[in-house]
Order: sequence, then C-alpha cells, then structure tokens
Amino acid sequence: MKFIGRNKEINSLKRFLNHTSQMTALIYGRRRVGKSELIKQTLRETDTRSIYYECKQTTELNNAESLSALISETFNLPKLGFKNIEETIDFLFQKAQREKLILVLDEYPYLRDAVIGMDSIFQSLIDKYNDISSMKLILCGSFVDVMRSLLLNENPLYGRVNLTISLKPMDYYESALFYPEFSNADKVRLYSVFGGIPYFNRLIDGALTVRENITELIASPGARLENEVFMYLKSEISKITNANEVFEALARGFSRYSDILSQSHVSSAPAMVDILDKLVRMEIVERQSPINDEGNRRKAGYYIIDNLSLFYYRYIFRYLSQLNVMNPDIFYDRYIKEDFEAQYVPHMFETICRQYLIRRNRERLTEMPFEKIGKYYYDDPVHRKNGEFDIVTLDPNGYIFYKAKFQKEPVTSQMIEDEIRQVNDTGLNCYKYGFFSRSGFNADIDERLIFITLENLYGEKVMPRSRGKRSSV
Repeated sequence: MKFIGRNKEINSLKRFLNHTSQMTALIYGRRRVGKSELIKQTLRETDTRSIYYECKQTTELNNAESLSALISETFNLPKLGFKNIEETIDFLFQKAQREKLILVLDEYPYLRDAVIGMDSIFQSLIDKYNDISSMKLILCGSFVDVMRSLLLNENPLYGRVNLTISLKPMDYYESALFYPEFSNADKVRLYSVFGGIPYFNRLIDGALTVRENITELIASPGARLENEVFMYLKSEISKITNANEVFEALARGFSRYSDILSQSHVSSAPAMVDILDKLVRMEIVERQSPINDEGNRRKAGYYIIDNLSLFYYRYIFRYLSQLNVMNPDIFYDRYIKEDFEAQYVPHMFETICRQYLIRRNRERLTEMPFEKIGKYYYDDPVHRKNGEFDIVTLDPNGYIFYKAKFQKEPVTSQMIEDEIRQVNDTGLNCYKYGFFSRSGFNADIDERLIFITLENLYGEKVMPRSRGKRSSV
C-alpha cells in the first residue's frame, strides 16, 4: 500500500533517528490520524534495528511477557524471563549501549495505566543511560490529553523529550491524493465528508460515485464507518449523552455558547464548559474568535472541525431511526441530497479555501504574507444587524476579503460588485478582494481582484491578473 503525504513529519523523524546520542520522541494525535503508519513508514526507510510494540490494555505482567517475546524474536534469543516492564526495558537500554536501537511503544497510555509510576521509570532509565546509550525511544498515543500531560513541568519526563509531533489531520490537498480519479468538484465533496483522516480516505473507492461512497461507508445500516464517530467519542468522554446533545446543536449551526447551552439541554453551564473544553482538547471542535476582536468572548464561536463528525451529526445521528428502516437511496434523497449540495458542501468549501490560503502563505507564494486569517465580525447600526465574513486575511497592507462560491454558474462582474458593496457597507476597509469559484469567472479583472479556481486549488497556477474578460470552467 502506497504511503501518502506527511513529508515534513517523516523528515523530522529521520533527523531524530540519525542522531548518534540517546533521544526520546513523543508522537500523538487523534485516533485514525495515521500515527502508527507514519512511524512504520519511517522505520522501513532506516537500517537501524527496531522493536515496535503495541501496548495492550492488560496487566503489567502480560505486557512484559509480550514485549519479552518480541525482544527474543528480534535478537534471536531464547525465551526471556523478566519479572516486570522496568527490567524488560532496562535490558533494551543496555543493548543500545552496543548498537543503535529504536524502541517504539505505541498506545503508551495503556502501558501507563497498567504500570504504576511508568513515567518515573522512564525518567530513571533515560537519566541512567543518557551518556552511554544510543537508544531512540518513541512513545506514541491516541489519548491526546494523556500524551500532552507528559510534557508538563510536573511530569517526570519533563525536559527529556527531544522531539514532539502532534499529528493533525491532512489538509484538503494531501487528502485528495488518496482519490485522484475524481474531478476537482468531487474532491471537494469527498473532503467535506471524510476530511483529512487517512484511514477514512483509504476506504474511498475510485470506481464508485461520491454518493455511492457516502452510502457505502456512512449512510446505510451496517456501513463501515457507521459507529466510528460514536465509538471515538465514547472512548474519550464518559457522559456521551451530553456530548451527543452538544454535537447535534453544533451540527445544526449553533456556535455561540449561550445558543449551544439552550439547544443542547445540558444540565448546567459548568457541565457545558467541561464538555466543550474536552471536545476542543480532542481537536474535533475548535473555538474561533474574529480576527478583528479576538479578546471578545461573546463574539467567539465553537465549530466542529472533524468533517466526518459534522456529517454524521447533521445527517445520520439525527435520522438514525429512519436510516434503519429505509432503503439507503431513498434515505439519501430525502435527508441528505438537497441540503448536502446546497448548504453543506458550499460551507465546507470555505474551509478548503482557508486551507489553500494558509498553504500558499507557508510556502511563501503570496504577494504579501498575511499574519492572520479567520472570520471578521461587523456591526451594521444603519440596518440594525451584525454578522461575520468567513474568510478575511490581515497583512501589513491591510485586510483582504475572500468569498467562496461553490455554484454551477461562473462568477460574474455583477456578483463581484454586489459582494464588494456589501463589504464596504459594513465599514470593512479592504485593499484587495479575492474570489474562489467552482465554475470559473466571467468578469472584468483588475488589480484589486484575485480570482482562484478549483484548478488552482488542486495544483495549477493562479489565474493571472490581466485586463479584459476571462472565463474559466
């Protein structure tokens, strides 16, 4: 199976492994994000002897016996009789005095739960062999809170971790490498559902349509990913009922704290704070503040940033009873089809457009690198309303406003003029205006305008800003 993406992380791990001295790495990220495959791919590209052990949710003795058996196999030794984990790992540190050795402990939180003082044991071993061993220790885990705690100054491992990789979901561009057979518009649709989780994207069948993939994988009884979102939440949050209520409110578009509280029927404000904080730490919900008023808590909102979770709670969880008794095609037509194309995908297209801008900014491909990107909050006292512009950047020259249009028709000069007029009416002073379009443009181009097509998003050059009429489909 071809390994896709993660070049930056692989290069970091290679540099880590090439050091001659003893070092420790911490790799963490949500379930299914590709941590194990990242490590395994890097190990395939090194000649150093390695031991990869997936910790088990069992006793210390059981883990010690399993790891000992793996050591015997790796070094072609007779059965080893270690009494505990400390003796087992100490043996490997001793081995690393004579040869380079890599030890990977995947799902480390399981071992940490099974062995009292496991972090302290590692502290002792790391300090004991610091100047005489070439051990490369990699601790990996899916419980993000637990793994982050290893970096706190009160933890015994504080100051002993040389490399930390917080593995995030892939962006829209790397995700599309999993399904190159599809059109650019369909790549947008697929990312809107399956997001940047490699495990989900590997399941997408290039011989099926977008609709058929959605039905096969998530929108039918017994589908491969039917329980994926629920089980992930349950593994991290004990009071799943409250989390379900909050997720359903977020999926329906309620983002302000007070609105989520009233819609979700959570018993109290403190309980709501606990749930939202947990979901943010799990990196499936994000708290976003407008870039022009970041300190104003009342204007901040909470948004689901895990695409499969958003799709699940918008269309599946809400209609589970109907899904279980209806034909999947009829269910799709009745509860998904229209809203998916008219509302859901255009909204997710805005996320893709933000990722495109960030990607170009990091690669130094923008004319003026921006310092901030996000929503812009405005008050309109004349019309007695307020609202947000979803994509605005701020650089030393000022603001650039962007509008994302996922529609069948090309963007016209009239549409552009209407958008610019709306922006000006709010008092937002922009020195340029950018437009993303699924279906290209039929508009006058001038120096203030930036036109970006789907072809640009997926690898082709940005449309030149020359004078005259231009249409791009």
